[in-house]
This record gives sequence, C-alpha cells and structure tokens, in this order.
Amino acid sequence: MTKQLALTFTVLLILGILFLYKSGIDQFPMVQAAADIQLGKRLYVQNCAGCHGERGDGKGPEVSRLKTKPRDFTTGIYKFRSTPSGSLPNDKDIFRTISQGVRTTSMLAQLHLSEGERWTLTGYLKTLSERFKTEKPSDPIPIPAEPSTISDLVTLGKRLYADAGCAQCHGSEGKGDGPSAKDLKDDWGNPISPPDLTLRPFKSGSGPEDLYRTLSTGLNGTPMPSYAAAFSANERWALVLYILSIATHDRPKGMMGLVGEEVEGMRIDMRAAMAGMMGGKGMMGRGGGMMDRNMKDMMKDQGK
Repeated sequence: MTKQLALTFTVLLILGILFLYKSGIDQFPMVQAAADIQLGKRLYVQNCAGCHGERGDGKGPEVSRLKTKPRDFTTGIYKFRSTPSGSLPNDKDIFRTISQGVRTTSMLAQLHLSEGERWTLTGYLKTLSERFKTEKPSDPIPIPAEPSTISDLVTLGKRLYADAGCAQCHGSEGKGDGPSAKDLKDDWGNPISPPDLTLRPFKSGSGPEDLYRTLSTGLNGTPMPSYAAAFSANERWALVLYILSIATHDRPKGMMGLVGEEVEGMRIDMRAAMAGMMGGKGMMGRGGGMMDRNMKDMMKDQGK
C-alpha cells in the first residue's frame, strides 16, 4: 500500500468513525426518550393505574372505594400547581404531588420510588394528555417571603375572608359548612366538599407557602378560584395567616398516623403489593415497593 493510499484510507476511516459517532449522538435522545416512556408506563401501571386507570382517565378498578375521585390525567387539568389558573402544571408541580402526595386523600406520597423514577413518571403522565403537546405551562406565580409581623395581618385576613365570600363554601367559622357546600361539584360532575379549614393537614401541603400557592393559583377543575388578581401579595398572606390561626385542630388519625382517605390509599397499595408478590400487576408489582427500601421515610412523612 502506497503512502498516499494509506493516508486516504486513514482519512476515510476517521470520517466514517466521526459519522457514526455523530449519528449515535443524534439518535441517542430519541432512543433514551423511548426508553423513558416505556419505564414511565411500567411505573404508572404498577403504582397509579389502580386508581387513575390504565388510560389515565381516573377510572381505575379502585375508584368506587374512594370519595375523593382520582385525577383524570387525559384532560391536563391539575389542581395543585404553581402556575396561574387555567394553565398546565410544570414538571416540578407534578413531581411535587407524586413525591408528597395529597393529604387526606388516597393519593399517598410515592417515596418508595427513587427520585429518578418519580421524574420518569412525571414525564409519562404528560403523555396522557394532548394538551402537553400543544401548550406550555405559564410561568409560576412567585411566592414572596412570609411577613414577620402577623397580628395585624390576621385581622386583615379575617375581613378579607368575609369580603371574598369564602364563608359561602367554607362556612363563617371555616368548618366547610357554608350554604353552598352541599351543592358543589367538580368539572367532571362529582360532588366535592370544601375542606374544614380548622383541621390540619391541608391537602396542598403543611407549610404556609403551600396555602399561599393554593390561594394564588386556585384549584383547576374545582369551584376554588384564584385570588391572584383580586388580592395583592400582602393580602393573600393576610388570608393565609388568618386561615392558619383557625386551623387549631388535627384531623383524627387512623393506622400509622394516616388521616382521612389515606387509610384507604394504604389498603389499596397493600393489596397491590400482595398482587405483585404473587406475580400479578399492581401499583407496586415489583414485589412490595412500599414495603421495601423507603418504608420508614414514607411513614415518617405521612405522619407529619
């Protein structure tokens, strides 16, 4: 082989390697995305489909047991978000709900899943609604720091509670017994009860910021509106502080410190775990997910 031929061969070999390498880089995201979707689907079937249904329509086999109906993911309508009323949630919003659950409901914190698995599940849930293909979430509503002076704001919050008509649903004392309470329904026609604000924990989370976020965003799919336009940031904090001032009692606790329908959620998960151990498909079909590596952490979180 002449030197010129050898040089030509070497150049072609290098170009070929570069071409293959470039092609691999271009194709890797598509391959990785497909793998993530398959993993996300498997995680969803094992951990979510029992309540939310295999198609994500909220019609899983366990739904008849539940007063608080599971979310219909196909609509892209999410209650708990950081984004304005009517907007899609962002990824962090979905991940937060998966990770912390929705207190007092059967939606338990999915801490038996690793952080990576929860992010993968977040991505898969977005594939269940066409909205995520055509819309983007709006920017989150900012949450300013909690005011340091409280007493005057509590008084203001009490007045705002009356002026905003909160008592129509939540009652004059916040006990969820307002004159409109018995007739409320969600966007799917299911009866919905306003929470008793004198009892902790709240569905959206245990921190003041969680309550501020709910007042700011509203709860899509429910009669609970956003107060972002009606009240200033300071006024929303005043309303938060007033609500916290009347939330003086804890909800009755059942097994393992769970409250409300969390107990039913635990039973559903335990049945699914047993199905998984027997080789069936369930919300924890990997062989008892909730019973394994993060059981103590999850129970600690649920007991807060």
